[in-house]
Amino acid sequence: MLFDIRTIVGALLGSYGVILIITGLVHDTAAEEAKTGGININIWSGIGMAAVALAFLVWVLLRPVVPPNREPPITEEDSSAEV
Repeated sequence: MLFDIRTIVGALLGSYGVILIITGLVHDTAAEEAKTGGININIWSGIGMAAVALAFLVWVLLRPVVPPNREPPITEEDSSAEV
């Protein structure tokens, strides 16, 4: 299996998104909403990050990395047969 950075990015964005959603639901004070103009920015940022993470993970599933076809190494027997 090949290393695919999209999986790591999707997992990180997803975990940060979940943390922000939970923080927005649990710790929403009037002082914080006053700073952002009445918007619970933690929830909206968390939803955005979770959506992007989902897009990355769907991208990984729909377009997996395929290893290039490698030709077998030429041995002495193969090279003498070509001459």
